[in-house]
Amino acid sequence: MRKILVTGAAGFIGFHLCSRLAEAGDTVTGLDNLNDYYDINLKKARLEQLEERRNFSFIKHSLEDREEIDALFRKEKFEYVINLAAQAGVRYSLINPYSYVDSNIYGFLNILEGCRHYEVKHLVFASSSSVYGLNTTMPFSVHNNVDHPISLYGATKKSNELMAHSYSYLYGIPTTGLRFFTVYGPWGRPDMALFLFTKAILEDRAIDIFNNGKMKRDFTYIDDIIEGIIRVTAHIPESNERWNGNAPDPASSLSPYKINNIGNNNPVELMKFIEIIEECLGKKAKKNFLPLQPGDVPATFANIDDLMNDVGFRPATPIEKGIENFIKWYKDYYGE
Repeated sequence: MRKILVTGAAGFIGFHLCSRLAEAGDTVTGLDNLNDYYDINLKKARLEQLEERRNFSFIKHSLEDREEIDALFRKEKFEYVINLAAQAGVRYSLINPYSYVDSNIYGFLNILEGCRHYEVKHLVFASSSSVYGLNTTMPFSVHNNVDHPISLYGATKKSNELMAHSYSYLYGIPTTGLRFFTVYGPWGRPDMALFLFTKAILEDRAIDIFNNGKMKRDFTYIDDIIEGIIRVTAHIPESNERWNGNAPDPASSLSPYKINNIGNNNPVELMKFIEIIEECLGKKAKKNFLPLQPGDVPATFANIDDLMNDVGFRPATPIEKGIENFIKWYKDYYGE
């Protein structure tokens, strides 16, 4: 039985992860600030389910609160930390950039300091496919350079990877960054395409289709994401003794540091994605075609060779099954 801190516990991924860890018998502390970036009632509903478990406890704090985070680490002496809390969303980073620096930079520094001073065995943290930015070599590999993000959100996630590496190098903290690829499924975020499209179609409103529909995303089902996180958490990284500063590998280091992609390794065209939603709903969408939005990329595609080599796992949930599961949850939750 492990003692684990999960930040962002009321969020989409955090909720599912806490459920799975608590079910497995781990002692889980969930931290979240319950901000209003999207419907807070959805976050509270997730927490209500989590708080039914005996080995789960919830604390409401912001990552940016340096004293509170330090006190929490000092009191609880966590063995593992899984940092999922962040200000999410590419497009929102154009509207409120300061929230990204507060949560994703200052907040993450407080997590690193907690791990440094209180002997955490392994820090696993959420990165994002957004770090790939202007990269066009497909599929995206963790061994590729990612120095050209095209959104502040992506830049903060790249910053997290750099900050984690420096702490791993300086203080020997084992750290693993996970680049998630378009996560979807039951209890998903209301600002994500599947939720937005489902809601609009049921309400007879037009859906916004960016880049005139010429988009591809490596949609990854939530259960696959959670399985990947759990396996990676148990796989504590070690120094890559073959690492060479003359030809540096961005995915590993002389320090105990690793980067992995978690994606379905199977990009789906946006128009196909919409067709599947229409089939599951038994209703056609009204479509509003728009140009590519600032910060967006036309396609994502995860190379998951390292994930397979490290923990022997490959996400494999078919998009048809994943969307069907989401729509069933949506109708049940909202009484549609």
